Amino acid sequence: MVVGEVSSSVDLLVIGGGPGGYAAALNASRLGRKVSLVESRFIGGTCLNIGCIPSKALIEIADLADLGNN
Repeated sequence: MVVGEVSSSVDLLVIGGGPGGYAAALNASRLGRKVSLVESRFIGGTCLNIGCIPSKALIEIADLADLGNN
């Protein structure tokens, strides 16, 4: 998924959209830098979306069960 314009010239390439990468990209952008952030799964990282927060872990299990049923 591509959000925004695609550019081959950036000031900062951030690999990983977890808490650190997301914050780095956002702050650099606020400082006027051209930033690209590359994330293979979810912005916010595993912990925020499916890992550390118990309700998110249950959602992941439910999604996997749903895949098995379909």
